[in-house]
Amino acid sequence: TNSLTMAWRLFKNLSEEQQRYEKQLIFEHPAFARLCQQLLRDARRMTRGDLVFSLHALVNLGVPQNTLLVQTLVRVCQEKLNQLDNRCVSVLATTLAGMDKDKNVSALQAGLQLLVEQRISSIRDIFILQNLMKCLGKDVPVFLKKKLTMAVVREIDSLTFPNALRMFLALSAMNYCSLPVLNLCSKKIQENVHDVSFRQLILILEACHTLKYRNVKLFSALADYVNSTSYLWDKRQIILFLSACETLAFQPTELLDIFAEKVIEDPDFLNLKNLLIVLRVYSRLNHVPRVQKQFFETLHSCLNKCLPQISYTELLKAVYSLGILGYLPHHALDELLQKDSKDELALSDDLQEQNTVMLDSVKTCMELDSPSFTKPAFVLTESLSSLVSLNLRKAQEALIELLGDENMFQQNVQLPYRYHIDFEIRMDSDRKKVLPIAATDDHPDSHVQRLAFLFAPVSAFCLGTTHPQGKLAMKKRHLNKLGYHVILIQNRKFQEMKSEDAVAFLKRKIYSDDVFSFPETTV
Repeated sequence: TNSLTMAWRLFKNLSEEQQRYEKQLIFEHPAFARLCQQLLRDARRMTRGDLVFSLHALVNLGVPQNTLLVQTLVRVCQEKLNQLDNRCVSVLATTLAGMDKDKNVSALQAGLQLLVEQRISSIRDIFILQNLMKCLGKDVPVFLKKKLTMAVVREIDSLTFPNALRMFLALSAMNYCSLPVLNLCSKKIQENVHDVSFRQLILILEACHTLKYRNVKLFSALADYVNSTSYLWDKRQIILFLSACETLAFQPTELLDIFAEKVIEDPDFLNLKNLLIVLRVYSRLNHVPRVQKQFFETLHSCLNKCLPQISYTELLKAVYSLGILGYLPHHALDELLQKDSKDELALSDDLQEQNTVMLDSVKTCMELDSPSFTKPAFVLTESLSSLVSLNLRKAQEALIELLGDENMFQQNVQLPYRYHIDFEIRMDSDRKKVLPIAATDDHPDSHVQRLAFLFAPVSAFCLGTTHPQGKLAMKKRHLNKLGYHVILIQNRKFQEMKSEDAVAFLKRKIYSDDVFSFPETTV
């Protein structure tokens, strides 16, 4: 056991390439074969500690799981399970977490879970409890997840930063979102943010994504820390951090601006993989940096360099991302429209459908975002149905109360370019009076002001803000191009309003001068 454990301790500190070489030497060494044979003979006579640590070392050294030796040790662990002390239970849980599921491993995991459930009240070591949370994973029953979490909280007299971090990651491993505990841990992490390593930064954000835990204060503290120390980080590290933020729909505005400047100064580090990540992050978060012209031109130049080796799908994603941001990369567009899409045949139906949707959006951008496009005097619309979905019923009732009649607005409106708006209102040129829909349909007038109401879910906005994400921002920009004044409303907040407050809210939106300003978002 001592020999195997020492071999593992030396082995785990080597690089991946060195590990491959040393592993071959170990397995080919005659003494290793004799050691394994002795271990196989003596397995049932070993002490509980030697048994568990031997299995742990063998698994981590890469001895195949289907060998007689490993399977024998697993079966002996099953037989001696009730004799294991808490430390051995923790080591065994760690070992099993790294093994594939088979008949013996599954039986041992089930027995281990029952043992932990019986002993949980007697385990006082916080490290063992946190390790069990981490290693037992998300498959354990909810009641056991809760018991383990409460047992850890019980043993924390004063929450230290290392404990808070371990607790955060342990809850993620179990996929158990205990809001009071997470809030407590995140507060401690914020207080000690300067002690967080880069790897821990990423692990925290990934844990929040797994747990669907959204804490703007925590994310802002981490982003401010990276922002203030950005000169210490490698650009590839910042890309990883921004990518993790993007999956949470969190927009670290200052960091995005600073990183854009770094890209302009030194674009050579952007290989194809990093370029696609950068384009995805900025487009989804709808972030146009201060140095937008130079930034987009730099990204376009990097994309042009990648054209010889880029696949059709990758090129489509890149052009689509730039299109969302309102930038048309002409050379890449020409290449995309000429490129053979044979590699699409290998994709699943869902991915082919995604590509079709992206290509349609790109073609829409080519038309509407072109400098030569002029606002049409009349837009052909179609009302799909007089019925509205349940989540829009309150808005419909508020508009009827405000305007007095259903004929004063249109609902479920289908526009060209596959765009859809929830409600449309038309007003006179002075924006003082709402006009009946039928009257303006019979006599189209270029001076009529068109208002488009979009009731969007919270997920369509960046976290904790009213800043629309990329797809919604592109839709708003294109509706502006078609002559609409767009009113974006977070539907959840609207649903929470009292009826009279909802009417007053819509009244302010309809008659506000801010609605009639066209933002210049196209480069």
